[in-house]
Formats: sequence, C-alpha cells, structure tokens
Amino acid sequence: MVREQYTTTTQCTSLERPENQYVYNIGIYGWRKRCLYLFVLLLLIVLVVNFALTIWILKVMWFSPTGMGHLHVTKEGLRLEGESEFLFPLYAKEIHSRVDSSLLLQSTHNVTVNARNSDGEVTGRLNVGPKMVEVHGQQFQINSVDGKPLFTVDENEVVVGTDKLRITGPEGALFEHSVETPLVRAEAFKPLRLESPTRSLSMDAPKGINIKAQAGNIEALSQMDIKLHSSDGVLLLDAETVRLPKLPEGTRGGSDRSQELYEICVCPDGKLYLSAAGRYSTCQEYSHVCQ
Repeated sequence: MVREQYTTTTQCTSLERPENQYVYNIGIYGWRKRCLYLFVLLLLIVLVVNFALTIWILKVMWFSPTGMGHLHVTKEGLRLEGESEFLFPLYAKEIHSRVDSSLLLQSTHNVTVNARNSDGEVTGRLNVGPKMVEVHGQQFQINSVDGKPLFTVDENEVVVGTDKLRITGPEGALFEHSVETPLVRAEAFKPLRLESPTRSLSMDAPKGINIKAQAGNIEALSQMDIKLHSSDGVLLLDAETVRLPKLPEGTRGGSDRSQELYEICVCPDGKLYLSAAGRYSTCQEYSHVCQ
C-alpha cells in the first residue's frame, strides 16, 4: 500500500501543515487478486498438459527428423514400410515396392486405378472388383519382358502376338464371326473338330486349303449335302482305294441280280449308281435308277 500526502498553500498565507491526510490504495486486492492468481495457475496447468500431450504424440507417432513412423522422407520421395491403409484417394506419380518384396494392393470392395490428363479427365481406368476386372481405355496391351506385344485389344481388332494360341477348355473356342489364322491344329494325340451347330461353316483361302491328318482319319459329317466344287481346276482323289459304300445299285427291267463286279455310272443330273459289270458298259441297261 502506497500512501501519498498533498498540502496546498499560498504565498500570502502562513498556515501550518494540516494534520488530516488523504490515502489512495493502488493495486488489485480481495477476490480480484485471488481470481488473477487462479487464472495464471490454470494457464500454467494448460501449458504443462499441452506440452505433455505434444511429447506423447511425438512419441506415439514416431516423429523423427527423417519422417513419421514407417513413413520416411527421402530425396526420391516418400518411403513407407509395412502395411498401410488409405481412407481417401491416393495421388502419386509412381508406386513401387522394395527390391526383395512384392507390391500388394488390397481392398474390401474394389481397387481402382485412374489415369487423368492435364484437364483432369479420366483417360484410362483399371477396376479390380470381387467378381470382375474392368479396363477402360482406348487400347489394352500386354507386353513381354523384352517389350514384344503379346496381346492387344482396341475397338477394331484383337491381336495375339504369340507364336501359338492354346485353348484348353473342354468346349473349345466359340467365335460369332470370322477368324483369320494361318494354322488350326489340335493338341498332340487329340482330335480336331470344326463345327457349326446351326449355321454353315466356310473356309476360304486365296492360295489353297490343306487338311492333313498325320495318324488318323478325316471325317466330314453333314445333315444335308456336302459339295466339293472347283471353278477352274479338277477334283482329284489320290488314294490306293476309293470307296463309295452306299451307292444305289441300278436295275434292269425290275430284276435285282447281284454281281461281284460293278461299274460306276452317272445320271444326267450327276447322280452316281452301280451297274453290273459286263464285257461292255451296262450303264444304259441299268439306268432305271435315274428316272
């Protein structure tokens, strides 16, 4: 407490100093002083708790000069050790694993990888879902280790760049439209079958078609007709034996005589039939089958 005394006199007066004094109290006293000390104490407690929480967070999150926990900041970018979970989209220029481990991307629903242009539009997308893998883009291509295209798909065509395309399914391959290939071959010791259940089957080649069986038979089965047509050349059957087991046998005047030797005759409409062989041709005599 500071006490100050003030005395007022004039030049013409000779009054003595009065005995009464004026006292002014300067400062904070009473309940205000106690509230101030309590506020300062609370502020110190908050500062200590804040400092302790900061130290605890730094220790729990493993903050260090090189990064945070398993996340390290290097000159090449960010390096993350162990497994990590991303709750929001991840934007990165390059993602790769360590040399001695593989890269695993896992999600409970699906994994989506998008490629965007400078305007932010999606130009390519890879979506790996629980039931299907979808690829959206102008072209899909799979290359070998040396950069050779193995499989290419776009809106116009599908190109298989390997030397051999092998289909191991029990039902084979189903094509709704045409197929262009230089060779169709079955696996070793297994038959090859070309079939069109409800429509026609056509094989076209500008220089020729070669059908060859190394150690078996070639069968052509049809519900209706089988036509062998050559516009400029001839139809050549080159074999030791040519058999037509189901040709009708010609008759002569209604008789049904069997012979050991027959000759093949042709009707005007191209139909083949058998006639009993004689010294001369007997096709005219057994031509009743053409009527």
